[in-house]
Formats: sequence, C-alpha cells, structure tokens
Amino acid sequence: MGAPAVAFEPFTEDHQAFRRTVRAFVDQELAPHGREWDEAGSFPRALFRRFGELGLFGIRQPPEVGGSGLDWWYVVAYAEELARCRNAGLAVSMLVHGEMAIPVIGELGTEAQRREFLAPAVRGERVAALAISEPDAGSDVAAIRTTARRDGADLVVNGSKMWITNGARADFLTLAVRTGEAGHGGLSLLLFPTDVKGFQVSRTLEKVGLPSSDTAVLFFEDCRVPAANLLGEQDQGFYHVMANFQGERLVAAVQAVAGMQLMLEDAMRYGGERSAFGRPVAKFQAWRHRLADHLTAVEAARWLTYRAADLLARGEPAVREISMAKLFACELAQRVAYDCMQLHGGMGYVLESDIARAWRDVRAMTIAGGTSEIMRELVSRAAGL
Repeated sequence: MGAPAVAFEPFTEDHQAFRRTVRAFVDQELAPHGREWDEAGSFPRALFRRFGELGLFGIRQPPEVGGSGLDWWYVVAYAEELARCRNAGLAVSMLVHGEMAIPVIGELGTEAQRREFLAPAVRGERVAALAISEPDAGSDVAAIRTTARRDGADLVVNGSKMWITNGARADFLTLAVRTGEAGHGGLSLLLFPTDVKGFQVSRTLEKVGLPSSDTAVLFFEDCRVPAANLLGEQDQGFYHVMANFQGERLVAAVQAVAGMQLMLEDAMRYGGERSAFGRPVAKFQAWRHRLADHLTAVEAARWLTYRAADLLARGEPAVREISMAKLFACELAQRVAYDCMQLHGGMGYVLESDIARAWRDVRAMTIAGGTSEIMRELVSRAAGL
C-alpha cells in the first residue's frame, strides 16, 4: 500500500514559540478588556506602542527599520492569536496598521521614506491608515477621484476618502491618488502626513459593528506634500494596490477561520452547560449534527487558507487561492456566527456575550477588503470564465 502520507505542517517550533508569546499577550493584556473597549467605542492609543514593543508590526519588515525579517507563517500565527482578543475592532485596527498600510512602504519605499514613515510605524510611535476607498469608489479602485497635482516640488491633494480604518487617529496615510489619466493607469500611492494644512477628518462613521475601531471620512483641500513622498512608480499605483490587497485578503481569511474556531468552542462549551428538557442542548442530534457540519467546513476553510498562505510565502501567484480563501471563509463565518448565536438562545442576543458581538462584527468580513462579489469575479476570471 506504500508509505503513509506525511501531513503538511506549515509551522515550525520557532513559529509555535512565537505563537505562544502572542497568545500570552492577547490573553493577559487584551482579552480581559474586549467588552470594555467595545462599550467605550475605542481602545487606548498606547496599545500601538505596546504592539510595536513586541515586534508585532515588524514581523516581515527588515531589521534596518526595526523589523524581524520573518516569513508569512509568523503573520498567520499572529493573526490567528489576535482573534482571541475578543474585540474585532482592535484586531482590525492593528492589522490595518501593520499588515495593510505599512508593508508596501517596506516593499517600495526609498531609504528616506522608510526612515521617516516605516521605522516609527514599526515601533508603534506613528499610526498608519490605508486610504483607498472613496464615497464612489470602494472595491472599484480604478474609479478613484482624489487627485494629486504637481506644483513645483510639491503635490497638491484634493478630494475625499471614506471607510478609512484608523483614519481619525492616523499620523500618516498610505494614500491612493490620481496623478494621471482616468482608469487603471494614472493612479499613484502617496505617503501623506495628517498634520498637513487642508486635511480634515470630516467625521467618524457609526457602524453596525467593530465599535472600538475608528472608521473615518477624510477630506483634502489643497493639501501640499512633497513630491518625494510618492511611493513607488508614479501612475503605477493601481498595480501596487492590487498586490497589497493579496496580503490584506489573506489576513481576512485567517481572521475569519480563527474567529469561527472561537465561536464553535464557545458554542460547544455553552451547549454542554445549558440544559433543555432534562439534557444539555449540545446533546440533541439537531445541534450535534449542525456543529459537526460547521467543524468540517471550518477545517476545510483553514486548509484552503493555509494553501493560499503557502503560495504567498513562496512568492508564487496566489490571487486565485487567496480570493477563494477570503470568499469561502468570510461567507462561512456568517453562517457559523448565526448558528452559534442561535445555540446560545436568549443569552446569545445580549451584548455582554462574546457571541453576540462576534455575530455583529463578522458581518463586515464579506464587505471589507473586497466584497464577496469581487472575490467571485476574481475566481471566475482565473478560471477563464
């Protein structure tokens, strides 16, 4: 019959030691405050520095800017453990800063840009936001209208951005602007300090979920920044954004899988404690089978996500697999959250329970970072449809 198959194990002992460190931090310093920060609608800014001290913003960044120069599997372990903080808004804010707004600086930035923007962001001293979406341009990046017009040694920025995580507290933005013709061409990335005259946080958005994460509408009126702040090649920003999306979408899939695992663990524990008609709810066949289906589907989502992470870690094309992982995991999270909340009964409908907040927060996962409809389009294109 031949030798037995060897299981694919992506995590080395070094990865697991790192995981244990992150878990201890999350369990001891973050999770006890998850509900408190949701009720307050914010979390302490000092947490950015704390994450920086622990090296969590520099996992893939080079040592010369304070990073660790590690691989994508460390990021996967970090994102999985961060889900345990029981505060999705905090997790989103930290991942936007460390894995969405600043990685492109490490990849494309000049030495001066890395020194001014990347190094302090890695340390958590300066907060970063990724500013791409606009009132009329969410998933359709090519429709961006915010302009950056050259005037001498400066670029003059006019326009607005919307749905920007960390937007109200950011010290700088990794900003998508139009520097040329309409469409895919003519977009550029710009490192934009938020203390520039003419910049304004127009308002923060009151969202259905993720209450501790500030999500802002930003306004730019004749804002002057040095042209030297252009990140990467001018008019090639669309392609830089698309490449950056791959890491963002992989992290979203990882967070979805880790979140579902927690929801199921909570549901099984509660279902074993809550009795109806003389026996634990989880002992009823209807619930045992429903939970079995979800455990199976989550395991499938995990390994689809790991497959995408493996490709990305090896530098191979992964748009198809990452799009599949985000689509499958984030859509599945909606159903898992619904059923886990249902199992909790009335207790599942009060915000003092973790499942109520998880059910509320998970709704954003099929929208942010590229909607499920966009993921389906990417998968269908990759299949030649």
